[in-house]
Amino acid sequence: MEAELTFHDQQKELAEIGLSLGDLDITSDDFLLEEVDVHIQENLEDEIVKEALKTRMEEMLNGFQSDLSSISTEIQSLQEQSVAMNVKLKNRQSIRGELSQHILDTAVTEREFLEQLHELNHKINFVKEQSFRDAKSSLDVRDILEKLKIKAITKIREFLLQKINSFKKPMTNYQIPQNTMLKFRFFNEFLLGNERHVAKEVRDEYVDTMSKIYFSYFKGYLSRLMKLQNRSTVFTIGKRGDILTTELEAPIIVPHAAQKSDNRSLFRSLHFALMDNSSREYLFLTDFFMASETTAIDLFNVVLGKTLSIYLKGMEEHINDCYDSIAMFLCIHIVHRYRTVMADRGVPSLERYFESLLHTLWVRFEFILVLNIQSVRDCDPEKLGTIDARPNYITRRYAEYSAAILGINQSYPDERVYRILDQLQTEVENFILKLAAEFPHRKEQLIFLINNYDMMLGVISERTSEDSKESESFKELLTARTHEFIDEVLTPHFGGMIMFVKDCEGLVERGNLDALKTEERRVSQIVRGFNADWKRALEYINQEVMRSFTNFKNGTQILQGALTQLIQYYHRFQKVLNQGSLRHLQIRNELINIHHVMVETALQPNT
Repeated sequence: MEAELTFHDQQKELAEIGLSLGDLDITSDDFLLEEVDVHIQENLEDEIVKEALKTRMEEMLNGFQSDLSSISTEIQSLQEQSVAMNVKLKNRQSIRGELSQHILDTAVTEREFLEQLHELNHKINFVKEQSFRDAKSSLDVRDILEKLKIKAITKIREFLLQKINSFKKPMTNYQIPQNTMLKFRFFNEFLLGNERHVAKEVRDEYVDTMSKIYFSYFKGYLSRLMKLQNRSTVFTIGKRGDILTTELEAPIIVPHAAQKSDNRSLFRSLHFALMDNSSREYLFLTDFFMASETTAIDLFNVVLGKTLSIYLKGMEEHINDCYDSIAMFLCIHIVHRYRTVMADRGVPSLERYFESLLHTLWVRFEFILVLNIQSVRDCDPEKLGTIDARPNYITRRYAEYSAAILGINQSYPDERVYRILDQLQTEVENFILKLAAEFPHRKEQLIFLINNYDMMLGVISERTSEDSKESESFKELLTARTHEFIDEVLTPHFGGMIMFVKDCEGLVERGNLDALKTEERRVSQIVRGFNADWKRALEYINQEVMRSFTNFKNGTQILQGALTQLIQYYHRFQKVLNQGSLRHLQIRNELINIHHVMVETALQPNT
C-alpha cells in the first residue's frame, strides 16, 4: 500500500465530504505557500478531516503490521529449515563417517569389519524402532543406512559363498572344515535380519555344496574300506571285544595305510567317521543358521540324506553277506554306544539312521543264530568220526560263542538274546547226550559228559557272571553227573559196603532191626574185603580219576569228592554195625579205625 496520497486523491476526498477549494490553484505563479499552509492547517483541524485521516492511517498501520508479521513467520520458518538441514547433515555425516569407510573398504575377515557391522546393525534396528514411532529424524538417515546395508550384504554374500566354495578342495584329515565359518556367524544373523532371501541363498548354497561333499567323501571311504575285509573266526571273540572299550573312539582307519581288518573294525571306523562328522554338522547348522532342533534335523537330512542312504545300502549289502554273528552283535553294541555318545553331545540327527541300521543288524544276527541252532539239531554224531572222552570241538565252539554273546549282552541286556540262546543251549545239551550215547559204558559216558560240562562252564563263567543262568544250568548238570561218576568209580572196589549201607539204613529207618540178623555173614565178608584191599583201591581210583579228566583242577576235585564219599560210606557202615544184633559181632574188632582211613586218603598224591 502506498504511504502517501496524491493531490488529486486528496481533492477528490475533500469534494466527497463537501469541501471546495474554489479557484485555488497552487500551481499558479502567484500562489502563496504560506496561504496554502494556512488553509491546509485549517482543513486538518476540521473534525471530519481528522476522522477521515485517522481511519486512513489505521488501515495503513494495520497493513504494515500484517506485512511485518508475515515476514517474521517466514524468517522463523527459514531458521527452522536451516536447523533441520544442519541436523540432517550431522546425522548423515555421523553415518557416513568411520562406519561408511569400514563397510566400504575393510575386508570382511578383519575384526574392524565385524565390529562396524555390529554397529551398523544396531543403527538399522534403532532407526526401524524410531520409524515405528513416526520419528521424523529416522527419515534423515534412512537412505544412507540402506546404501550401507546393501553394500554390507553384498560383501557378506560374496565372502560366504566363496567360503562355502572353498570346502570343495580335497580333504587331508577326513574332516569337513565347516566349523571355520562359525567365527562369521554374525554375518548370517545380519543377513537374516536385513535380507532374508540372501540368507536363504547362502543357506541353500551351503546345503547343496555340503551334500555333494559328504556324499562323495563317504561313498569313496565306504568303497575303499570294504576292500580291507578280512575273514576271522566266527565262534570266538578273542580281542575283538576291545572294540567296545579301548578302541571305540580310536582314530578311524585310513584306507591307503591300513592292513586287512575284520568286519567289526571296519564297521566301527565307518561309523565313528560318520558320527563325528554328523555331530559337527548338526551343531554347526544349529549354531550358524540359528536353527531350532526340528529345523536343524530337516537341514541335516538334506545335507547328509544321500550319504546316509548310500551308507545304509552299503551296510545292508555287507551285513546280508556276513555269517559272523559275533561281529554282528559287536556292531549292534557299537551302535548302542555311539547312540549314547550322540545323546551326551545333544545331537539327535542320526537316530533314524541308527534305528534302521539296528533293525538290519538284528534281523541278520537272529537269522545266523537260527542257522546255528538248526545246524546243531541236525548234526549226526556218526558222521563226526572218532569220538573220545575229551570235550568235543562243537561244544567248545558253542561255549566260546555263547560266552562271547552273553559277555557282550551284559552291557546293554536284551531279552531277545537270552531267549534265542536258551534254544541254542537246549539243542547243545541234547547234542552232548547223543554224543555220550556213542560210548558203550556208563562210566565212559559220564566222563565225556563231565569233561564237556566242565569245559562249557569254565568258558562261560570266565566271560560272564558266575551266577548267570547259563552258568547255573551247567553247574547243576556237572554236579549231577559228578555224583553219578563217583558212585561208578567207588562201586568196583567198595560196592559191597555201599550196597550194605543203603540196604541196612532202610531197615533201620523202618524200625525193622530184627532183619539185621540175616546180614551178619555179609558183614564179615565186607570187613575182611575192605581191610585187604582199601589202600590199593585208593591208588587205583586216584590214577583212574586223574587220567579221565582233561581239566586237572576238575579231576582233583572229583578225586577229593570220591575219597570224601568213601569216608562217609565207611562212617555210615560203622554206624549200622552199632544197630541191633550187629553190635555184638566179633568182626567189629577187626574194623580199621576211620581216622586211619582219613589220614590215608589225605595222603593221596592229588588230594
